[in-house]
Amino acid sequence: MLQIILTLAIFLILVIPMGKYMYHIATEQKTFADKVFDPVDRLIYKVCGIKGENMGWKTYALTLLTANAVMVFVGYLILRLQNFLFLNPNGIDGMEASLSFNTVISFMTNTNLQHYSGESGLAYVSQMCVIIFMMFTSAASGYAACMAFCRGLSGRKLGNFYRDMVRITTRILIPVSFIIALILVSQGTPQTMIGNLTVKTVEGSYQDIALGPVAALESIKHLGTNGGGFFGANSATPFENPTVLSNMAEMLSMMLLPGACVVTFGLMLHDRKQAAGRETVRREREEQLAGSATDRKKCRAMIGGQGAAVFGAMTVIFLVGLSICFFSEKAGNPVITQMGIDQSAGSMEGKEVRFGIPQSSLFTTVTTSFTTGTVNNMHDTLTPLGGMVPMLHMMLNCVFGGKGVGLMNMVMYVILAVFICGLMVGRTPEYLNKKIEGKEMKLVAMVLLIHPLLILGFSALAVSMQAGLDGITNPGFHGLSQVLYEYSSSAANNGSGFEGLADNSLFWNMTTGLAMFFGRYLAIIAQLAIAGSLLGKRRINESAGTLRTDTVTFMVVLIFIVYIFAALTFFPALALGPIAEHLSLWL
Repeated sequence: MLQIILTLAIFLILVIPMGKYMYHIATEQKTFADKVFDPVDRLIYKVCGIKGENMGWKTYALTLLTANAVMVFVGYLILRLQNFLFLNPNGIDGMEASLSFNTVISFMTNTNLQHYSGESGLAYVSQMCVIIFMMFTSAASGYAACMAFCRGLSGRKLGNFYRDMVRITTRILIPVSFIIALILVSQGTPQTMIGNLTVKTVEGSYQDIALGPVAALESIKHLGTNGGGFFGANSATPFENPTVLSNMAEMLSMMLLPGACVVTFGLMLHDRKQAAGRETVRREREEQLAGSATDRKKCRAMIGGQGAAVFGAMTVIFLVGLSICFFSEKAGNPVITQMGIDQSAGSMEGKEVRFGIPQSSLFTTVTTSFTTGTVNNMHDTLTPLGGMVPMLHMMLNCVFGGKGVGLMNMVMYVILAVFICGLMVGRTPEYLNKKIEGKEMKLVAMVLLIHPLLILGFSALAVSMQAGLDGITNPGFHGLSQVLYEYSSSAANNGSGFEGLADNSLFWNMTTGLAMFFGRYLAIIAQLAIAGSLLGKRRINESAGTLRTDTVTFMVVLIFIVYIFAALTFFPALALGPIAEHLSLWL
């Protein structure tokens, strides 16, 4: 328990300064690192012909899609032709067509769902020029869209996609991932270009030890909330995650930028001087002077009232899920207990002894709440309720999330909450001094419905077709959980899996590829459209009837809205999967 508290405390200490740093980058204000990065950025702008003019939401979305499509095409060719390219010391063949499609879509959508084993399926050229490259660019694309979304809500112009992508990559992703890589190397993670080593074991047999540029991949896979492993066992293998310290470093790197996005969002809304005009600034200053709570002023200065409400709601949902996962795994499995096996340490099946229940449960909850997908234990062996938590958090897709996705999705729930509260009192809903009307609500409904439609629709397809049933290795309730987890992970762009599923087939490669694609891009387009729509609306003054969205009361309402939506949408499926499995074990 102390390990959990320590990790979360360090996260809270780091997230505020990182959020302020991202805020200065997103608003192009001065930072301490400008002398280093400004010349680099100017060189990239000049070479690539980036002019930096502001884009409307349609242009921004189209540019994002086009840039991602080009990278998908190039990545697909490299995977198919890797046997003819350089940096292939182990002589690995080109990747099969459907698997190449699934892999390139997976990594470009920041999902990193792996239907292959990294050490045997990819040459070093593919690991670096496709996998690691897309880990940077997909994360940068997501954070760029998030920053444009935040600017639109705060009354600023959306910005330029290329400029955003360059600044996020050069000023955040590359330098921070370099620091994380050094930490991992210090703990024993390999970073080399030599081929596999053949060593003699203590039993006298010979074994191939896979090596490669592991630390470089591990650093950006966690920082960019990617999740794909260099090895098939992902962060459960000692080569990717050798020590308890490396485990904490990987968890913190997963949590850092998604949490910082919420801080950035709050600061943008708190400081709307450029968009609001002098009158609004004067009124906000008067309101601050009229406030009597000193702690409230401090909170607003650190994160802003709007950001604090969203951050608080995410934190509560995260802690609820973490508690359920931890105590469920700690309670163990009654079937194993009946076999006479001591479970005083908890349900250790599929977990690393060096991490135990605390760090395994925390890692599981973090990787699915922050939509990273890396794993340090076998999720397929989690207890039913322990496995339901990561599944539910991917279904919600708003508990911090990764690459800015969680923040944008949570704002959809915020707008929904504002709309419902407005209906209850018979008042036109308002958010951030802008009226929420039919156009915005249709877009919000589309974002919120796309996700469950992809999860439940493809799950229904999988259990109704023989090609889908062939991949299910565990009959009964757990088999359905495997299917639900796979499509929840795909649609949420998470990438982890109940790895008991035999998913490297034409059916699973194509359906999960489509779920990843639509789950990523349809939501981003609709969210940018919402930001563009609110940006174009006339700002209205607050009144006595205006619903405050920066209070604890609204935070509680928001939490209930999220849980009610989840219950109405996903509870029937969960009742047939993990809940039924739990009852069958304990009753």
